[in-house]
Amino acid sequence: MSVQYPTIADCVGHTPLVRLQRIQAPNDNLILCKLEGNNPAGSVKDRPALSMITLAEARGEIKPGGTLIEATSGNTGIALAMAAAIKGYRMKLIMPDNMSEERKAAMTAYGAELIQVTKAEGMERARDLALEMQAAGEGRVLDQFSNPDNPEAHYRTTGPELWEQTQGTITHFVSSMGTTGTIMGTSRFLKEMNPEIEIVGLQPQEGSQIPGIRRWPEAYLPSIYEAARVDRVVDISQTDAENCMRELARREGIFCGVSSGGAVAGALRLAEQVEGATIVCIICDRGDRYLSTGVYNP
Repeated sequence: MSVQYPTIADCVGHTPLVRLQRIQAPNDNLILCKLEGNNPAGSVKDRPALSMITLAEARGEIKPGGTLIEATSGNTGIALAMAAAIKGYRMKLIMPDNMSEERKAAMTAYGAELIQVTKAEGMERARDLALEMQAAGEGRVLDQFSNPDNPEAHYRTTGPELWEQTQGTITHFVSSMGTTGTIMGTSRFLKEMNPEIEIVGLQPQEGSQIPGIRRWPEAYLPSIYEAARVDRVVDISQTDAENCMRELARREGIFCGVSSGGAVAGALRLAEQVEGATIVCIICDRGDRYLSTGVYNP
């Protein structure tokens, strides 16, 4: 009888959920962190990346050997580069040139072609350029910002995992918002299980620049975003996010990126306002892809 070993694609999801130990939450609250950096390409974006390609294949919209295009600030690009390598696609990724060197190197390591726009042009220009390239016949844009297969991945996997891992005791879900796929899909599932669960979304405070999360101009707001699925939107400063990120590494051994620090900072702020709650937040990636930016320097 032959043994059926898993492939790397089978390793996406089923990430650990751990409690904070030394950073104490007030008011007898429990803060739990979903370690999405444990995914094979290192972030929560592994889930929608694989979902968008697999479901597009199932519908006959793309075929191995074709070219895929995506605008990304980093994590989705790395995840898509991995998924494209697994399934045999060419991958063209467009991103602002101020993203960390580790992110750029990871994308090209998986064989993706990297196209950069300026920091001033930002993700808005990256998204426009992706559509221009598609119109010119250079490939197909997966478009994480409007693709329902993005939140669907979290509805099918992240939400059910959290419900099972907390044995249905979760009372609050806190997530940074970029494309909003994580919060949309997870909210949909959790609200079906218990409408009383409060969904808290985090966005950068005005003037703050936190990799992976945005305050979108109205014209660029992701079309997958449904405001009704988020009970509360909280502004997080870059300083609070970075300070909490460093505290997580030094006091909890949780080595993560800035948006993850923002998520925990938001969870701790929430814990000051509630009692006896089980608050779950997303640690969306690992800290090693931010080292060149200096955010971990003493």
